[in-house]
Amino acid sequence: MPSPLWWRVVVPAAALVLAGALSACGSSRSSMKVGLLYPTTGSQGAQGTEEKQGAELAATWANAHGGVVGDKLQLVTAELARPEGVPDAMASLQHAGVSIVVGTHGSAFSAVAAEEATRRHMLVWETGAVGYVGWDSTPALDNVYAANSYETDGPVAAGTDFIRMAPMGGDLGKAAVDFVRDGLGSHLPTRAPLRWAVAYVDDPYGRAVQAGAEAEVTATGQQLVASFPYAESGTDFTALASRIAAAHPDALYVSAYIDDGTALRRALAAAHVPLLVNLGTSSSYCMPAFGQRLGDVAVGVFASDKPDAAAVRPDALSPEGRTTLAWAAAQYQKRYHQAMTSHALSGFSNAYALFVHVLPKARTATTTAVATAAQAVKLPIGTLANGGGLDIAPAGAADAGNNRNAAGVIWEWVAPNVEKVVWPPPFATHDVVWQPIDR
Repeated sequence: MPSPLWWRVVVPAAALVLAGALSACGSSRSSMKVGLLYPTTGSQGAQGTEEKQGAELAATWANAHGGVVGDKLQLVTAELARPEGVPDAMASLQHAGVSIVVGTHGSAFSAVAAEEATRRHMLVWETGAVGYVGWDSTPALDNVYAANSYETDGPVAAGTDFIRMAPMGGDLGKAAVDFVRDGLGSHLPTRAPLRWAVAYVDDPYGRAVQAGAEAEVTATGQQLVASFPYAESGTDFTALASRIAAAHPDALYVSAYIDDGTALRRALAAAHVPLLVNLGTSSSYCMPAFGQRLGDVAVGVFASDKPDAAAVRPDALSPEGRTTLAWAAAQYQKRYHQAMTSHALSGFSNAYALFVHVLPKARTATTTAVATAAQAVKLPIGTLANGGGLDIAPAGAADAGNNRNAAGVIWEWVAPNVEKVVWPPPFATHDVVWQPIDR
């Protein structure tokens, strides 16, 4: 089979990029168009680029193994910097003949893309964002829609026009609380129900994680003593740390981005706020920059998030998962001269599920066919390279459109600038090392 030849055509209105799959001497094979929609510049550009590169690797794998029922995958990319660009990007992808869009990495992008997909009857196959999407209009989304001079026509059609492969933010919050009970409980100096506080950036991502954590605290008979929403920029974190200290929590869960997450962690350490447990989540506590910026101040902190390639235990995967993980990690290193991050692995694994398992069953890249196929295909945990599987909740369910077999783990910073997966046991690469957080 000839190797794909990647070529670029820029359309000024939307910066569309077509990644073709034609041999040097031409090809009579037909192609199947799929859109890519990731932030590649702006505040989330670095991680969005990594996730996009992972999705592109998944297309390379699919094309090298026969394509989609003999058709070559043709990726059409819309470049993004801010959520305000999503409506125009989606319109341009649809104009280019795309119905299925793989993206978007960031929850603010995902929320707009989901409503746009519903409005246009396209399908967004979310590979990385964890924030809630739905008919929950927020000031941030209102600003986006006002800037583009239209309003949405109705709720997000989850399971039909929006499918999330990554863990829901609420599931990350729930997993963190459950880990403290099931994985950390025997290490703690008390068996009494813990007093919990939650601090979160006040946007779709932060609120999604906060809701899951708080619901699980209540459901497990523990005490929620305080909830602290804050603005991503302009917040006085010294004052916020003082407010948290005044609530006297045993456990603090933080849903943050990297700048605010590290600022709050520094403020807590400087104030010597005593905690039995400090946990965080994706986009902050699990990121290498968190450990690099904080050094020993990060040690003992936990994070609920997705795994990266180096952290996945091959013995926890099926033969398919092991094969694709080894191939993707090697190819990513060869192409980009760095290890495959959690964002890149999420992009690869979750796009792979679409390209290799769902599209062949759908046989055509139309919204209805792909949504129907996604409901029908079931992949056990461990099938995908990131340790996940595929089980999409049906339309009408409380978690409609979300992957019930999504990959999620608990990380711990076990030493300065060293993080390891400590939970769940089949994926753990290091024992839990508990210590009280009081610096």
